[in-house]
Amino acid sequence: MISMFQALRHIQNPQPIKLYMIYLVLADAVVFIHFLWILFLVFGAIPGRRNRTVRIFHLSGLFFALVIQIFDWYCPLTHIEVWLRARHDPLLTYSGSFIIHYLENVIYVSVPRLAVAVATVLICLFNGWLYLRKR
Repeated sequence: MISMFQALRHIQNPQPIKLYMIYLVLADAVVFIHFLWILFLVFGAIPGRRNRTVRIFHLSGLFFALVIQIFDWYCPLTHIEVWLRARHDPLLTYSGSFIIHYLENVIYVSVPRLAVAVATVLICLFNGWLYLRKR
């Protein structure tokens, strides 16, 4: 909740509110792109079997996902989203959107790191199986 002083300050100078909204919208867009990226990593072998460019991009993405799990790094999309949210002041705008709330719960699941690493390996194996099986 914003204070009366903050509300009056931003009525006199409304420009910063627009800038904060841009950061919020961009952060939400990054979450949505992150969700689409995860779907592509899980199911990318299906179009990748028919298209060489998709296959190369998909296998590179799977390799990168495996590397960031091995070295306990965060996805660059996570860094971008955190950076954008840090520039957005949640006291001055709506606290979030319905869809983004649920997408974030899917993307940032609260499970042990080992479970995420095992899931990553299983996704890689599943996609490897899809690529190697006969058409």
